[in-house]
Amino acid sequence: MFSQIPGALSRAILIAMMVAAPSLLVPSTGPDTAQIVIVLSILAALMTFIEYYGKYPSIIEFRFAPPFNRLKFFALSAILIILSLICRGTTEPTGWTVLLTNMGTALGEAVDFPYSPVRVVVLMMPADADQALIDLVRTASGISYTVSLVMVFVFLTMVRLLGWPSRNGAFNVWVNLPLFDPTGGGDVLYRLRRDAGLNIVLGALLPFLIPAAIQAASDMIDPISIANPQTLIWTMTAWAFLPTSMLMRGIAMSRIADMIEQKRRRAYAKDDILGKGLQRA
Repeated sequence: MFSQIPGALSRAILIAMMVAAPSLLVPSTGPDTAQIVIVLSILAALMTFIEYYGKYPSIIEFRFAPPFNRLKFFALSAILIILSLICRGTTEPTGWTVLLTNMGTALGEAVDFPYSPVRVVVLMMPADADQALIDLVRTASGISYTVSLVMVFVFLTMVRLLGWPSRNGAFNVWVNLPLFDPTGGGDVLYRLRRDAGLNIVLGALLPFLIPAAIQAASDMIDPISIANPQTLIWTMTAWAFLPTSMLMRGIAMSRIADMIEQKRRRAYAKDDILGKGLQRA
C-alpha cells in the first residue's frame, strides 16, 4: 500500500497544477477567483490522491488500462496551457504568445466552415459582440476542438493498430469500469454496446447542442460574459473536451465488448470440439 504513495502523490500534484494553470498564467486573475481556484486545485488533488492510493478504483475508469487516462490528461493540459497563453498575450504579448495566437487564428479560421462545431460556437455570440472577442472565441474553440479530436484519433489508432488494451495484459472489467456493474441484469455484451453507442452519439452531438442551447437561453445566459479570460478558457475547454471524452469512452467500451465477444466465440468453439470428442469416445 505504501508503494502507491509516490505515484498517487505525483498524480495529485500534476492535477493541482493543471487546474491552477489558467489562473497562474493569466495576469488579470482577480483575488476572489484565485482563492476559488486554490480550493478547487486542492480538492482535485485530494480526490486524485485518494483514488490512486487505493488498491481498487471507485470513480476513475480504465485506471489499469494505460494510456487512456494519460492521453486525456495531456490533451486537457495542452488545451488549458495554450488558451491561457493566448489570453495572456492579449495584455502581455511575448514571442511565444504571438506565435500561439497566430497559429490558433489560422487553425480557427481553417475549421470555421459551414455547419462545423466552431461555426456554431461563433454564431452563439450576440450580434453586438466586439469583433476582437468573436475572433478570440473562434481561435479558442478551434484550438480546443482540434486538440480534442487529435486525442480521439490517437486513441483510435492505439485501439485499431496497437491492440489496446490487450497488449497490456488481461483486462479486468470490474477494476477498469468501476461505475459499470456487470451483474446489473441482462447480457453484459448488450449493455456494453448500448452504453458505447450512447456515448458515441452524445459525444458527436454535444458540440452542436451546447451552443444551440446557450443561444436559445440567451435571455438567462449572457454569452458576452465569456469575455472574461477565465470563463473563456474553461468554457471552451469543457465544450470541446467533455464530448470527445465521451467519444473515447464509447470507443473503449465498444472495444471491450468486441474482446468479450471474441472470448465467448473461442469458448464456444472449444466446447464444441470437446463435445464432439466425447461423442466419438
